[in-house]
Amino acid sequence: VQLQASGGGLVQPGGSLRLSCAASGFTLDYYNIIWFRQAPGKEREGVSCIRRSNDNTYYSDSVKGRFTISRDNAKNVVYLQMNSLKPEDTAVYYCATVGLCGNGLRYPKMADNWGQGTLVTVSS
Repeated sequence: VQLQASGGGLVQPGGSLRLSCAASGFTLDYYNIIWFRQAPGKEREGVSCIRRSNDNTYYSDSVKGRFTISRDNAKNVVYLQMNSLKPEDTAVYYCATVGLCGNGLRYPKMADNWGQGTLVTVSS
């Protein structure tokens, strides 16, 4: 089973994008879902996570106040709304399942079931 991220693209600094995370074969609402990103030559970075039980949300300090994670259970999709984008947000973004959101943000290698990511490029 793999989660597929989509919605990336080229955007100017200060712009917005909404990423989507979809899966076939299982229900996302049953899992903690994490977004992480990886820029060329850099370590994987946990960005945001939403818990399965109560939809509590978590963010890394680098995106807090600019990104919003949410679910649409009817569509079986998790979104990442990204506003006020900066060039340092440029990366391939992935969505995945994770056991604990807090651990996942600190140690994104603990994420599981990720598939193809989506490239976000922030540039003028």
